[in-house]
Amino acid sequence: MIFEDLGLGPDVLKAVTDAGYRVPTAIQEKAIPVALQGRDLLGCAQTGTGKTAAFVLPMIDILSGSRAKARMPRALILSPTRELAQQTFENFEIYAKNAELDAALLIGGTSMRDQEKVLESDIDVLIATPGRLLDLIERGQILMRGVKFLVIDEADRMLDMGFIPDVERIVGFLPPLRQTLMFSATMPKEIRKLADKFLHNPKEITVAPPASPAEMVEQSLVRVANARDKGKALRKLLEGEAVGNAMIFCNRKRDVDSLTRSLRRFGFDVVRMQGDMDQRSREAALSAFKSGEAKFLVCTDVAGRGIDIFGLSHVFCYDVPVNAEDYVHRIGRTGRAGHRGRAYVFATPEDSKGLAAITRLIRRDIEEVTVDGKAAEHTAAPAEAEPDEADEAPKTENKGRRKKSAAKKDGKAKKADKAADKEAAQPRDDDEPAKAESRRRRKKERDDEKVPFGKGDHVPAFLMRSIVIDDDSKDARSA
Repeated sequence: MIFEDLGLGPDVLKAVTDAGYRVPTAIQEKAIPVALQGRDLLGCAQTGTGKTAAFVLPMIDILSGSRAKARMPRALILSPTRELAQQTFENFEIYAKNAELDAALLIGGTSMRDQEKVLESDIDVLIATPGRLLDLIERGQILMRGVKFLVIDEADRMLDMGFIPDVERIVGFLPPLRQTLMFSATMPKEIRKLADKFLHNPKEITVAPPASPAEMVEQSLVRVANARDKGKALRKLLEGEAVGNAMIFCNRKRDVDSLTRSLRRFGFDVVRMQGDMDQRSREAALSAFKSGEAKFLVCTDVAGRGIDIFGLSHVFCYDVPVNAEDYVHRIGRTGRAGHRGRAYVFATPEDSKGLAAITRLIRRDIEEVTVDGKAAEHTAAPAEAEPDEADEAPKTENKGRRKKSAAKKDGKAKKADKAADKEAAQPRDDDEPAKAESRRRRKKERDDEKVPFGKGDHVPAFLMRSIVIDDDSKDARSA
């Protein structure tokens, strides 16, 4: 099947042809005809299968031929992250170049005033993250009663990031009579409940088994003895593999920062992306990575979701993800559009449960490989706890440590006193009288410090004052 067989209009088909596409992907082939019929749709497909075009192309075709009113958009696309919203906006501009449709990108980290100015014109399509869109709605900058076409993209990520209450509020501002398309890479039970709430008699389309990884990605497992060895193993792979460019995923933002600094010290061209960075810094990092100025991007799942880099050769899971579904999204950044990719996941003995969850989800084992000819000892001692983990240890353990520490200090003090006594008792040469006297004086000072204050070590000052007695009055006064 080719795009001409899907029922799209000539303007859209020309834009698709100009973009270099002729044969639709599986999700596009099944979803576009359903969307053109005006039906609600629940689509499940792994990342890298062309979901964006599956809803953008029919949206353009449906909206063409009419215009929006000021501050009353006709279509809304909700994305969980800024990067995914930006990517959708760029794709919309490519496919809508022959249609008289205008889109606005509403994301956090950018000027609210500039976005308010854009909304003053006739905007047909809003592409937004939930938080920024709610801010503008509550300020009265947008009227959502004209929205007839709603897309909820990456619904499972919306769920993971806690955006579902915001999405529910936004949907409450929309008219009940509308067409709704929901897409997700995975389909847990919670997503199906949302579909029942937001969609009316939807057509369900699944083009791959739920949560299956990309078939074009070769997956490998690298076992390391402890967390400290992961950096060494990663550097060996970056140096030994034919890595064109790679995304390196960490679970925590601070690990993104520390790993980036470490790789830079070893001479790697690397940039970072994590949630605490402002939008300008994130865009600069992404631009450097896309242009090839930086060969490696270290990021978290939130920052990495939605980043589409054509021809990405490798993905490294520096940490085993907390949620098994995130593994699918991570490795889905490579092996896209028919290109082969390679993915590595590093695991310590403590990651056994996380690995088991991943293998259950993808229904296959990950092939274990060695780095530099040596396999890690799976029974090796665990790495020492990091500072924040040590601070969160149970208080009972801290009390035990304090008692042991105090006993240890007392023992050291007693040994020091015995050594001082022995040293003071030993005869000294005639040429060292001053040194001997100094040692005896220091010992006496330590002994004096041991006498409890107020237990007979001194006479109170008021008892030492002289008393004068007046015989006439028999009064006693202090001198």
